[in-house]
Amino acid sequence: MNKSELKSFLDEKVILYNNPNFIESDPIQIPHLFSLKEDIEVAGFLSATIAWGNRKMIINNAHKMIQLMGNSPYDFIMSHNENQLESLDKFVHRTFNGQDFIQFIKSLQHIYTNHNGLEAIFAKNATKDSMQKSISEFKKIFFEGNHLPRTEKHVSDPMNGSAAKRINMFLRWMVRQDKNGVDFGLWKTISASTLSCPLDVHSGNVARKLSLLLRKQNDAKALFELDTNLRLLDPNDPIKYDFALFGLGVFEKF
Repeated sequence: MNKSELKSFLDEKVILYNNPNFIESDPIQIPHLFSLKEDIEVAGFLSATIAWGNRKMIINNAHKMIQLMGNSPYDFIMSHNENQLESLDKFVHRTFNGQDFIQFIKSLQHIYTNHNGLEAIFAKNATKDSMQKSISEFKKIFFEGNHLPRTEKHVSDPMNGSAAKRINMFLRWMVRQDKNGVDFGLWKTISASTLSCPLDVHSGNVARKLSLLLRKQNDAKALFELDTNLRLLDPNDPIKYDFALFGLGVFEKF
């Protein structure tokens, strides 16, 4: 396919998958349970954090996280007591355990109390063409207080070579306004043009088959290569093609 044919092909797939039917099989359904901005942010961030492995397990465990927080995630973040924190200790999703969950609650409280919330942190360090430095700075702030060193592995750092798939997915949810009821478009201080594709095994394999990606590893260098090519197709909303690449890989076994 030439560039024009590739764009038409992928645009059709975006339309096919970027609609409310997508929600029922994706972790984005968790923040869609809420209407308060901060609830959506917290539920989205926690759900994206555990978004690796079996999708059904991810969704089930994300629901458990919200239930353990009394179905009021932001209120829990800001007003929990030690007994309530102890109730989280039994949670586990793969290598993310209850102690990690408790650390995330404390770090999120620190961010909302001292840094004006998640949007403010990510917006502060965003550049005109990338969110990767912003993600790296976010990790520093997230762990700037006393914390368990083991929990650091659950927040990726692009400056250390990571594709940061889960945080890039969370940013898509918060920033991108698709007008189709899937992505929220909550954060007006960040442009969708700066977002990066959540690069995982599915989107990476499809991107390589379509010659959008040559690098074999799914790392920060591969993400830069993929971003560069997707921005040639749509400089204003390059991340919309996440729906196409993911849908082709997961639903169509492309």
